[in-house]
Amino acid sequence: MHYPRQRRIKGWAAGVTAAATLALVGIIAVLNAGTSDAAQLAAAAAPAPPPGFTLTWSDEFNGAANTGVNTGTWKYDTGPGSTFGTGEIETMTNSTANVFQDGGGHLVLRALHSGTDPRAGWTSGRIETQAATFGADAGDVVRMESSIQQPNVTTANGAGYWPAFWMLGSTLRTGTTWPTSGEVDILEDINGRSSVFGTLHCGTNPGGPCNESTGLGSGERACAGCQTGYHTYAVEIDRSKSPEEIRWYLDGANYFTLPATRVDATTWNNAVHHPFFIIYDLAMGGGFPDAFGGGPNAATISGGQMNIDWVAVYNKKGGGTTSPPPAGTNIAQGKPTTASSSENAGTPASAATDGNAGTRWSSAFSDPQWLQVDLGQSYNLTSVNLNWEAAYAKAFQVQTSNDGTNWTSIYSTTTGTGGNQTLNVSGSGRYVRVYGTQRATAYGYSLYEFGLTGTPGGGTGGGTLLSQGKATTASSTENATGAAANATDGNTGTRWSSAFSDPQWLRVDLGATHTISKVNLNWEAAYAKAFQIQTSNDGTTWTDIYSTTTGTGGNQSLNVAGSGRYVRMNGTQRATAYGYSLWEFQVFGS
Repeated sequence: MHYPRQRRIKGWAAGVTAAATLALVGIIAVLNAGTSDAAQLAAAAAPAPPPGFTLTWSDEFNGAANTGVNTGTWKYDTGPGSTFGTGEIETMTNSTANVFQDGGGHLVLRALHSGTDPRAGWTSGRIETQAATFGADAGDVVRMESSIQQPNVTTANGAGYWPAFWMLGSTLRTGTTWPTSGEVDILEDINGRSSVFGTLHCGTNPGGPCNESTGLGSGERACAGCQTGYHTYAVEIDRSKSPEEIRWYLDGANYFTLPATRVDATTWNNAVHHPFFIIYDLAMGGGFPDAFGGGPNAATISGGQMNIDWVAVYNKKGGGTTSPPPAGTNIAQGKPTTASSSENAGTPASAATDGNAGTRWSSAFSDPQWLQVDLGQSYNLTSVNLNWEAAYAKAFQVQTSNDGTNWTSIYSTTTGTGGNQTLNVSGSGRYVRVYGTQRATAYGYSLYEFGLTGTPGGGTGGGTLLSQGKATTASSTENATGAAANATDGNTGTRWSSAFSDPQWLRVDLGATHTISKVNLNWEAAYAKAFQIQTSNDGTTWTDIYSTTTGTGGNQSLNVAGSGRYVRMNGTQRATAYGYSLWEFQVFGS
């Protein structure tokens, strides 16, 4: 379980009293009699940008020993933790007893305790950037990264410690409420567990599309040595691919990916499509530590500190995924997934394609059972990855289909071994499933992840792709980069976007009259709530072959029946304040 870490932007308390500050200075003088943990480890400069990125901003905390932060760059969040909405019990101060640079290139946040009550008398530090400008424009990627040593405590003496490196949407500073404005938690740990949690908070609280106040997250991931040494924690917001996604990294390894398709387009847009400001804090107590045993308690030590070596923001222009996707891309991730059964509500089919190896699908305890993913269009498949839980398949087939009804086996075994299997395959289809016919245990079938690689192509299940590369026009374009032709170029990294008004249309000229059997709409976040698919023989008189007033956005595949030389999407009601925007508009037929 996770709890929100947010929300005080205005009306902060003035901080602690002068007497309390003097007392804290006395404590810190004793604690600093020896060399601090932070100073024992040599500071490092922020690394060179990853390939394709440029450095946008960084801070290496090179101030003099026992000085506060540069208030031109950072602001202190001071006052009782009880005002943050998270159940914290500390008081945040701007004293160098709690927040200071160590003179060796590190920023230190230190939690201190006074008195005999373990649930009172705590002070600590929390800061945020003055700038709220760190983000990714449409089509771009941003990476926020920091080198951090978590508090050097254990589960025996660290109950209640809650270090965090995170960011909040800039719109929170201009009146948008939490969690609609978006929160991305890059590092959180609690109670000295030597772990890392990555989370997106969005939508409404409580509940809503993002399951607040828990949010959409990685769950607990092991972080060996993170209390005793520096490790890098990063997040990338990638708006250059479809669907967009957020990726979390520990020491450069991607441990969790959240695609935009996990929520509706409006929720994603509100949470992600704006800049952010960055926050560090070391909280004590609260809902999150309480969910893992609680604290602080009588054994919790005073003086634990979160040491920060550097922080950097990198940006990459338009460097995203194109069609076909790069080799090795998991084309199943985030796609609609169904199954013959699920053991319970906590093990749904979608858990096997969410990019999170900490969640899983599990079936009923009987044979046969299947798990199926809809890729949205046909792909030529090259490999299948099956990351089995202990309940694996002894006998199973991997099958493909163009219509979700008629299946062809591209892999079959009666001697399955379980574990993490990567199978080299050759076959094509829009739908792919693993079909289990004999369980290896008395339980059902259970997969942490079902991954696929391949390239667009093969049978379409709806006829021949007729529209790609054909002459395409529109009622308007937002700007020069949102040309109509982008929607029929076969590249999901480019898009058409219209003016911000209703109605708007996008039209493709097939060059001759065809029978139309299917239309695919790969929407950007700015999608149509109400639209029609229309055909025409002369480009003037139009016939509806599909109509809706409840469009959902995302990747829509519509089975239709009609004919014409011209096919268009006619949008009559936008789902957002922006225009209409399509990564791809595909027409199939004969």
